[in-house]
Amino acid sequence: MIGEVTLDQLRVLTAVAEAGSFSAAAKRLRRVQSAVSQAIANLERQLDVAVFDRSTRVPTLTEPGKAILAAARRVAGEVDALRGLAAGIGRGLEPSVSLCVDALFPLAVLVALCREFAATFPTVALRVDTETMSAVSARVLAGAATLGVAAPIAVAPGLERRPLAPIRMIAVVAAEHPLAQIEGPIDSARLGEHVQVVLSERGATGVPDQAVLSPRTWRVADLHTKQALLRAGLGWGNLPAALAEDDLAAGRLVVIRPAAWAEDEHTLHLSAIHRADTILGPAHRWIVERLTTLCAGPSEPPGMRSEADEASMRARVSRVEEAGARRRRAAGGAEAAGESWRAGRASSGVNRSRATGRAEAAREGENEARGEVAGKRPNEARAEAAGKSSSKSRAEAAGKGSNKSRAQAAGKSSRVSTGARGGSRGAGPSRGGRARSGKSEK
Repeated sequence: MIGEVTLDQLRVLTAVAEAGSFSAAAKRLRRVQSAVSQAIANLERQLDVAVFDRSTRVPTLTEPGKAILAAARRVAGEVDALRGLAAGIGRGLEPSVSLCVDALFPLAVLVALCREFAATFPTVALRVDTETMSAVSARVLAGAATLGVAAPIAVAPGLERRPLAPIRMIAVVAAEHPLAQIEGPIDSARLGEHVQVVLSERGATGVPDQAVLSPRTWRVADLHTKQALLRAGLGWGNLPAALAEDDLAAGRLVVIRPAAWAEDEHTLHLSAIHRADTILGPAHRWIVERLTTLCAGPSEPPGMRSEADEASMRARVSRVEEAGARRRRAAGGAEAAGESWRAGRASSGVNRSRATGRAEAAREGENEARGEVAGKRPNEARAEAAGKSSSKSRAEAAGKGSNKSRAQAAGKSSRVSTGARGGSRGAGPSRGGRARSGKSEK
C-alpha cells in the first residue's frame, strides 16, 4: 500500500536524477548527503518500488524509477502552476482567458499574440475559437468567450467595441479563370455568369450575405477553404489582401474589378469586443492592448495594416493588377500576331497561286502562238521566206549586172580614148622611125 508521499520527496528525486548522484543533489539542495539518501529511501518504501539501482558505483534509475520521475515532474509543475495562479488571483489576475476571433482575422497576428501571452502569463489558461460573422458576438454575449474580434456589421447591441486596424478585401480569381482575361471594370451581368464563392454564416440566422453579385453562389464557412476553391479556378470572390498577397505575387490569383464596387468599399475595420458588464482583469486588458499594437504598430506582423500601410498595400495590389493587365495584353498581342502571321501566310499563298497561274497562262499563250506559227501556216512561212530570198537574189543579181555593165562600158570607153590618143602620137614616131631606118641604110 502506498504511503503518504510528500512534495519534498518528489523534488529530491528530481534533483538526484538531474544532478547524477546523491552527493551532487545534496550540494544543489544545500543539504547533507545523508538527508538526501534518507528522503529517497523513504520514497521507495512508501511506493514499494526500487527507484534507483545501487549495485553500480553511481546509482541509476530503474525502469519503474523512470516512470515515477516523469510523474514527479508533472506533479511538481502542477503545484508550481497552482501557486502562481493563487498569487495572480491575489493580484486580481484571471485564471483563464477565452478569445473568439472572426475568420477574417489574420493568422499571423493571432500567433504573435498567443506567443507573447504565453511568455507574459504562463499561469493563465488561454482558449482561442474561430467563428464567422455574428457567431463571434453570439459567443461573447453568451459568456462562452470573454473577448472577441468581429467585423462592424456583426457587432451585436450591448457589446463594447474597440476598433482595430483595417483589412482590405479584394476580388480575385484564378489566373486561368475566364474573368482573369478581362481588363478594367466588369459589369454585374458578366460576373453573374460565373460562380461566386461566398463566406457565410454557419447557422440559418445572423448577418445576411454581403457583397454578393452573382446568382450562382457556393457557400463556405471557412476562409481558407474559400481561398483553396478560388485558387482551383472554381469561382470568384473576395479575400483579405494580406491573405491573397502570396498567391497574387506567384500569379496563382489575379485581381478583378467589379464595376458595382468602389475602390475602398470593402475595407473592414475589425473591432475587439466584450460585454459591457464584464470587468476585464489584467490578462484581458493586456490582450486588448496588444491586439491594437500588433494590428497597427510599426513592428506588426503581416496581416492587418495601419492607414499608411494600407495605402502601401493598395499600391502593391495596383502594381499586381497592372502586371496582370500587361500579361493579358501580351497574351492578346501574341495571339493577334499569330493570327496576322497566319493570315499573311495565307495571303502569300494566294498571291503565289495567282502568280503561278499567270505564268502558266503566259506560257500556254506563248506555246499556242508558236504552235500557230509553226503548225497552222508553215507553207505560207516557207513561201514568204522563199519569196524574200528570190527578191534578194534578183536584187543582188541586178546590182552585179549593172555594176559589170558600167565597168565594161567604162573599159571600152577608156580603150577607145586611148586608141585615139595613141593614133595621134604615132604619126610622129612613124616618121621618125622611117628616118632612123634611113640612117641605118646609109
